[in-house]
Amino acid sequence: MADYKPSVGIKSWAEEDRPREKLLDKGRHMLTEAELIAILIGSGSKDETAVELSKRILLSVDNNLNNLGKLTVQELNQFKGIGDAKAISIIAALELGRRRKETETPKREKIITSKDAFEIMKPSMMDLPHEEFWLIMLNRANLMIKKELISRGGVSGTVVDTKIIFKTAIGNQASSIIVCHNHPSGNLKPSEADLKITKNIKEAGKIMEIPLLDHLIITDNGFYSFADEGLF
Repeated sequence: MADYKPSVGIKSWAEEDRPREKLLDKGRHMLTEAELIAILIGSGSKDETAVELSKRILLSVDNNLNNLGKLTVQELNQFKGIGDAKAISIIAALELGRRRKETETPKREKIITSKDAFEIMKPSMMDLPHEEFWLIMLNRANLMIKKELISRGGVSGTVVDTKIIFKTAIGNQASSIIVCHNHPSGNLKPSEADLKITKNIKEAGKIMEIPLLDHLIITDNGFYSFADEGLF
């Protein structure tokens, strides 16, 4: 019969191998993702260290932090050693990281290509389990005036009111607009509803003299541009 070898706690490790001490001694960039998460949760269970637990959580999402950011408190609770407090710490840290990316986006960035618009909207629209519809308003120099959430829906769609879009655009003195929505499923192909609302917004923009420049469908892995695909 093999000898039983109990898990060795972090406090028993060499000091340079402990996540907190490693961060202080070598800097945050030297820590692995599992070690950073271990600092958040503080401790593991009697059967595994915080780092081992963190590795197991990461493995469950294919070591993808974007996928980790989508887990709920209830889903994280399924891991032995993770209660509500630890789950909330992980979720809060990932949300802070997402918001940091969003605040780093220049508020008056010039939009020339569809990729420019995608890079501006990506921080706001990634990791969402539901659909959202956003409006980007531009001045005559194609500088972004503001981006604003127009509607929020469920997993399969959201209701969009063209009147609200142009009321918002007029209120911000926009010269042109770009609209964006996400597909939580990851499918970049536009639906019939997507094609219809794009046509309606485009026609209304002609009447209001606030042209629609593009409509983007955004997923965690990329985007689809109506303008680039020649649908305008």
